[in-house]
Amino acid sequence: MTQASTVHVHPPKVEYFDIAAQTNTDPKGFVRPVEVYREEPWGLYMARTSDHPNFHYLESWIVPELALRATVFGYNPGVEQWQDIYVDIGEFTRESPTLWRSIDHYLDVLVRTGRDVRLVDIDELLAANTGGQLSPAACQAAIEHATAAIDGIAAHGYSLENWLAERGMTITWR
Repeated sequence: MTQASTVHVHPPKVEYFDIAAQTNTDPKGFVRPVEVYREEPWGLYMARTSDHPNFHYLESWIVPELALRATVFGYNPGVEQWQDIYVDIGEFTRESPTLWRSIDHYLDVLVRTGRDVRLVDIDELLAANTGGQLSPAACQAAIEHATAAIDGIAAHGYSLENWLAERGMTITWR
C-alpha cells in the first residue's frame, strides 16, 4: 500500500455506458465498442474487448442499489492476478433510458471467490477527501458501501454471486 502523502490526487473517474450506441466511454474519454449489454431491473451487464496490456476482455455488472461495479477481467497469458472479481465502489446512475454513468469513489474490493476479500485504495479515498475531490459525505458513503459489500460477500462463503443472488440479483459471466 502506498502512503497517502504520496498518492496522486485525481478527480473521480467518470465512465459512460451507452446502450443505444453499444459503446463504453472510459474515464480517459476513449469510446470502446461493446459486444453485449444486458439490462436487469436492478442493474446493467456489459462485456467488451480491451486493448489493455494486462487483459484482453472485461465483463462488468453495475448494481446502483449497492453502489458497486463488479468486473471480471480476461487476463493475458503471464499476467498475475490476485482477485477473481474486482469491485469498484461508486455512484452509478441511469442518465436516460439508454445511458448509464459511473463515478468512481476510489475504494475497491478484491474478491477471491471461496477464499477471502480485501479492501484496497483507502489511501486514494483519503487523499481525494483531503484534496477536495470527494466530500466527507461521499467518503462516508463509500466506506459504508464497501464494508456492506465485504460483509455480504464474506457471509456468503466469499461469493459475490451468492450474496447478490440472495438479494434477487442473479449474475452470470461469459
